[in-house]
Amino acid sequence: MGEKRYIYDLSEGDASMRNLLGGKGAGVAEMARVGVPVPDAFTVTTTACVETMKRSGQWPEGLGGQIDAALARLEERTGRKLGGSRTPLLVSVRSGAVHSMPGMMDTILNLGISDESVVAVAEESGNERFAWDCYRRFIQMYGEVVEGVPGHAYEDALSALKSDRGVANDTDLSAEDLKELVATFKEISSEHLGGDWSTDPHEQLHRAVNAVFKSWGNPRAEVYRRANNISADLGTAVNVMQMVFGNRGDTSATGVCFTRNPSTGQKALYGEFLLNAQGEDVVAGIRTPRPLEQMQEVLPEAYDQLVETMLTMEHHYRDMQDMEFTVENGKLFLLQTRSGKRTAAAALKVVSDLVDEGIIDHETALMRIEPAQLDQLLHPAIDPHHGRKPIAKGLPASPGAAVGEIVFDADTAAERGGRAEPVVLVRFETNPDDIHGVIVAQGILTAHGGMTSHAAVVARGMGKPCVAGAAGIKIDVAGKTLTIGDRVLREGDVVTLDGTAGDVYGEKLELVPPQINEDFQRVVQWADEVRTLGVRANADNFEDASKARELGAEGIGLCRTEHMFMAQDRLPAVRRMILASTADARAEALADILPMQQSDFEGIFTAMKGLPVTVRLLDPPLHEFLPNLVEQSLLVQRLEFERADETELAKAREVLSQVKRLHEQNPMLGTRGCRLAMLYPEIPDMQARAIIRAALAVKEREGETVGVEIMIPLVALSKELEAQRGIVEKAVTEELDAAGADLEYTIGTMIEIPRAALIADKIAEHADFFSFGTNDLTQMAIGISRDDAENGFLTHYVMDRVLERNPFESIDVDGVGELVEIAVKRGRDTKPNLKTGVCGEHGGDPDSIEFFHRVGLNYVSCSPFRVPIARFAAAKAVLKAQSRD
Repeated sequence: MGEKRYIYDLSEGDASMRNLLGGKGAGVAEMARVGVPVPDAFTVTTTACVETMKRSGQWPEGLGGQIDAALARLEERTGRKLGGSRTPLLVSVRSGAVHSMPGMMDTILNLGISDESVVAVAEESGNERFAWDCYRRFIQMYGEVVEGVPGHAYEDALSALKSDRGVANDTDLSAEDLKELVATFKEISSEHLGGDWSTDPHEQLHRAVNAVFKSWGNPRAEVYRRANNISADLGTAVNVMQMVFGNRGDTSATGVCFTRNPSTGQKALYGEFLLNAQGEDVVAGIRTPRPLEQMQEVLPEAYDQLVETMLTMEHHYRDMQDMEFTVENGKLFLLQTRSGKRTAAAALKVVSDLVDEGIIDHETALMRIEPAQLDQLLHPAIDPHHGRKPIAKGLPASPGAAVGEIVFDADTAAERGGRAEPVVLVRFETNPDDIHGVIVAQGILTAHGGMTSHAAVVARGMGKPCVAGAAGIKIDVAGKTLTIGDRVLREGDVVTLDGTAGDVYGEKLELVPPQINEDFQRVVQWADEVRTLGVRANADNFEDASKARELGAEGIGLCRTEHMFMAQDRLPAVRRMILASTADARAEALADILPMQQSDFEGIFTAMKGLPVTVRLLDPPLHEFLPNLVEQSLLVQRLEFERADETELAKAREVLSQVKRLHEQNPMLGTRGCRLAMLYPEIPDMQARAIIRAALAVKEREGETVGVEIMIPLVALSKELEAQRGIVEKAVTEELDAAGADLEYTIGTMIEIPRAALIADKIAEHADFFSFGTNDLTQMAIGISRDDAENGFLTHYVMDRVLERNPFESIDVDGVGELVEIAVKRGRDTKPNLKTGVCGEHGGDPDSIEFFHRVGLNYVSCSPFRVPIARFAAAKAVLKAQSRD
């Protein structure tokens, strides 16, 4: 068996080899193939990096020898020798991941320059200053990247020399100055490394390749991969390329260009360049670059060739390109081309224009857009040019930006927000009692809670920015202060939240409005023509339902009735119902609640007329509608101490008694959902009647109504659903008979307990539909509390790659996903046409949507502002499935 191959010369690659050569290596090889001027090169494959990682940093057998052989071939092709004293070869050593990770890994330029070769470089170029400039750049980059010398040590020396010479820019230093700087840099390197550092260019090349391998695992690369869902197992390729020099004088330059504007998508050249510079000068901001258009004035021939090449590469790749170039003594070289990073608005504009130009079709356009990008367009955003640093960071729980004065309780938020004052609600964590404050707040900041916490779920549903679980903040509700490090903010101080990034700023930043435009509407319409999954919304009121329909929702997949119970005008009646000691007293309280529920349903049904609406019957335990046990106990003690009015004290004691009676150690696994309804059947009876009366009222008023779907929550036993179905059907039949009306309706259940998924064939006997509550199903299947876990071990699990993704953000395909797939199959074994959907937060996650499409769900349901994302993701799921077939 022959030695495994780890090296490819430039002429051996092309664009199809991206997974092996990385994006940069494949892109340069493809440019060479189509005749674009590029420097000669060879690429060390991603496989070499992966095998090195598996061997704990040890290179696989034969890699070193293959690098030396590839270098020898490069030397032969160029007629130069690495580090040679005559016609020396200098190379760059650059990373090249499969997926673009700009600036996340390391680069070394000018490798091969040394005490021997610098003289030859000076003689050949006729520019002594250029040669010594290359040498000082190499020592600094090699020292920092390969040997770990602190970068500030070199920068301090450079700054000191410029100050001593009385110059502002590096380019103002003479050749003699740079010779002195090289000597200083060498001393710095030797001092930090405890002796002389290697000057053997072959050894330097090997160490540089290894340093690029290691940079795959540096912290910024890991953070970038997590943020962009890039697998840590892919590794990076390493590109060893003959140096071309943009710092050889005023006929040389370096720059970056885009074939279209990456901010707007406008078809116009976009980029910057620097005369007499190397690439890192543009990126690092050492000097202020010049607009690309000015290059026509100083390097007209190279400019014309660059423009022609840009058009060629865009047409070749059929996408906007991001390109790096160098001009050496008037001759243009392209160093890289890749699909350019762009804003969401630009992405939509580019694909829309490319379709109009006949370059791509609708399906290709859809595959070019990342569904998550659309979030940028659906929420106000912070002006990206603000230049401020955040004072705290939490979880990006709900995207968008908010500016307001901080308040520490929901009542104050409601009061001030009701007067149209912009406020940001700051809480340790939110609960359903805070809903009136959340509704009017500009945004929410919590010290506790995760991506699927109450604050996050509610905020996303309302399209409000939320930063959750900001563990570094300290909240003093009594003192009304927010402490972050040494800084203390008081109620009324202004903060800005960036819910997209999870950042908190201690000042007012300017916001830019949502950018929903014709391109957005047009491209999402293309998605609707492709997708097969229905897309509904989770909505509990008229406003959310209206917004969901505006954003393209095809119905409501989850209407939570408990949110209606928490309104201030309903809570007294709800508490009377809970505190009732007899069935008659409870029925009397429910009779007061019924018209309130009916009114709420009428609003939602009016917004969604003609579409299906799934109403989940009461799900949480009853104690959530009562005061906190500790707070009520303290209230009773205070009233006793103050010898309060006996009537008031008796009432407080009665509430405390009921709170104690309903208190459970683990209420989320206790008396809630259908279990509560089994004990108090009058509750589902009342809710079913309110639903039917609302549907009939809307039909009479509007001429049409909704498709009524009544959902029984937390079913684990088939007899639970059988019993609850009987209660609901009896109430519905009586209401329709009394009204002398007909109305189609269905009754189903939420699958959120693992046992329900496993006995789905039996449960389906009594269900017209299944809706998967993947939030609770994930908690119960994995055995973790989502809020506690996201603020505890779960973050470490993701960072340490115990888990690839947070299972509350993207579905755990192997575990929870398996339960979903089992339930779908077994349910349809009983009822082949059983409708199935998902109403957990996963319904708005693009990766999860791809899974739901694959297992055959009929629809997904998500927060209103994620509806366009879900529509888009559902279309991409179809296209990806077709590409695999």
